Amino acid sequence: MSDSPTNLTGRTAVVFGVANKRSIAWAIAKALHGAGAQLAITYQNERLGQESKDLIATLPGAESFQCDLSNDAEVDALFATLKERYGKLDVVVHSVAYAPAEALTNDFVFTSREAFRVALDVSAYTLVAVARGAAPLMTDGGSIMTMSYYGAEKVVPRYNVMAVAKAALECCVRYLASDLGKQKIRVNAISAGPIKTLAARGISGLSDMLKGHSERAPLGRNVETVEVANTALFLASDLSSGITGETIYVDCGYNVMGF
Repeated sequence: MSDSPTNLTGRTAVVFGVANKRSIAWAIAKALHGAGAQLAITYQNERLGQESKDLIATLPGAESFQCDLSNDAEVDALFATLKERYGKLDVVVHSVAYAPAEALTNDFVFTSREAFRVALDVSAYTLVAVARGAAPLMTDGGSIMTMSYYGAEKVVPRYNVMAVAKAALECCVRYLASDLGKQKIRVNAISAGPIKTLAARGISGLSDMLKGHSERAPLGRNVETVEVANTALFLASDLSSGITGETIYVDCGYNVMGF
């Protein structure tokens, strides 16, 4: 392990967004743990906490913390706790997104003001809140990453307001990269192909998305969660030391196809 360029021994990572064993965040947490990182993993609330805690317990040394990222007081309290517990942070994984169900089934033109606000707040602004809380603890620099999707660029039927939120998220990545680069903090997004996660199942037409991707992607298949996790491990490691402000596609090449 010590000779591996992805060795994260001695580094601390906090992962936001673990909901269950199918979560991209969970796959990333396992990859970081396997590379030797000390892990703090958050869950949103008590309702979602038990399954998350059961998973986290399978990773020796990992600790769980409750934090609703839409609540500024909880965000502040979390980072105060993380500072007391770990002293500093090296890696932050933001894998959080949400839009009301009705906004993902109707035509986009019918998106309500409230659904728009919630989607942008939870799916994009929370990255800003996380980066603001984490940056003072990243005293040796480090890596912040978030999860996006190709719908940020092109129309994906029924992805609707979540597409707008992901476009905002990718823009936040660029501005945060500019702000935090002087502290040697890198900020990037991973744009994964469609995966059957708990969040994705809320999107009407997910099966059509999966079928379309596998048929059109140059690799002729859909991406696996572990492949997204491996890219996250790369971004967490020194191998990505010169990369910031980028959106890295892990979608079996789907995004390069024009027809």
